[in-house]
Amino acid sequence: MFKRHDLFLVKTHIWYVERLVWLVAGVDVLASSVLTATLHPNWAFSVLFVGFCSLTVALTGFCIVGNILLFLGASPMIPSTALPNANKDSRFYFMQTDRWFLERYIYLFVGVNLSLSSMLARFYSPYWLFFTGFVGLATVTFAFTGFCIMANLLYRLGAEPRLCRYL
Repeated sequence: MFKRHDLFLVKTHIWYVERLVWLVAGVDVLASSVLTATLHPNWAFSVLFVGFCSLTVALTGFCIVGNILLFLGASPMIPSTALPNANKDSRFYFMQTDRWFLERYIYLFVGVNLSLSSMLARFYSPYWLFFTGFVGLATVTFAFTGFCIMANLLYRLGAEPRLCRYL
């Protein structure tokens, strides 16, 4: 990978499946973090579920929330490539997994961070909820503004994006 010096932003002129998924995930993580801190520590499992879903998207391309949004009429921005030799008119949405690109790395990092920090918050210390809250807030910010700290770090390290515009 090679280093870049410009700023990475995703497209925000329309709402599309991937952007809506980040919004739903971020709201869930923020709400679950607050519920874990205030009501019951088992709400951390909701954050863990978002982490597992994010890992599933990164590794397989399948996103349950993305498919629900597709069913409700949202369109994806990243082209869907289901499994090799699959029907291209499939009603299911699979994020491209033909190569590792920046957005897949984001799903991977978010999944690992949320999975670990939610279990640390549940079983070790509730102070880990600050981290899950930060990830949730960063995800919601990413959905609304197109800016993400992790995406810019990966972009500057040379990861190739699929949804970007350059500033």
